[in-house]
Amino acid sequence: MTESEALSWPSVADLLGHHPYADVVLIGAGLNERSLTPGRCDLGPKALRAVLPRFSTYDVETGQTLDLRVHDAGDVPLKAVTPADGFAPVRDAVAIQESRALTILIGGNNAITRPGVHGIGLARAGLLTLDAHFDLRDTDQGLTNGNPVQALLEDGLDGARISQIGLAPFANTRRAHDKAKAVGISVRTARECREQGAAVVVAQELARLAALCEVIYVDFDIDVIDRSQWPTSPGARPGGISVHDFFDATRVIGAHPKVKAVDLTEYDPSLEIGDLGALTAGRWLCELLAGFQGR
Repeated sequence: MTESEALSWPSVADLLGHHPYADVVLIGAGLNERSLTPGRCDLGPKALRAVLPRFSTYDVETGQTLDLRVHDAGDVPLKAVTPADGFAPVRDAVAIQESRALTILIGGNNAITRPGVHGIGLARAGLLTLDAHFDLRDTDQGLTNGNPVQALLEDGLDGARISQIGLAPFANTRRAHDKAKAVGISVRTARECREQGAAVVVAQELARLAALCEVIYVDFDIDVIDRSQWPTSPGARPGGISVHDFFDATRVIGAHPKVKAVDLTEYDPSLEIGDLGALTAGRWLCELLAGFQGR
């Protein structure tokens, strides 16, 4: 596609702007400190916004055109901020959007998930993660991108109100798995997603959580995708879920009426091969909005 062609069609970038009464809001949350692996996840919000002009609003497979508006609330200032110090700013940025039907947080590392859940109300929320990892590391050495789920358990989130999907073999410890089972977390592996379809597994877990919770928060830790299709997260591994399954699951999630907020985490633009990462993240947003528009 030439630059002139890209400028002549309605793009997903055109959906974003200052729309105070829009049902959907996008917030950048480029938290990067205290990551277990070094990187530049703080660049994620900028990279995602930059790629959106390359996406049409028309879906040739369904005949659907995206015609909703998304309020772009800008970025939470998180430069050189630790997860502990970033907790209140991210929580408050989500909480202030309570009137919206859907809040989208663009990370940043996975430490934004904890304040995001608090932002929609810990007492009424359930958590669904698409993640290769349990994120149940101990918190005695502080908050990191490796322990947001553990921190939420310590905050009082009932393990039965957590569903973790896409757990990868040889990427987790027995201790973490045992901990998840002991507190009642529903654990669904990458193999289950491959054999049943990630969209099917996600639909099952959304139904389970919806019976227990008023609202659902979804953490899209994008390292759940197979590394051959997603090299742009240091935690991605061979054998993750396919990018097609990831997109299908995203649309199902966007369509669920109890999904109140989501995040996209662990996207590190400094690891780009060409523009694969940005285009994958941009397509994720398209699928999420398409699902939401179908509510």
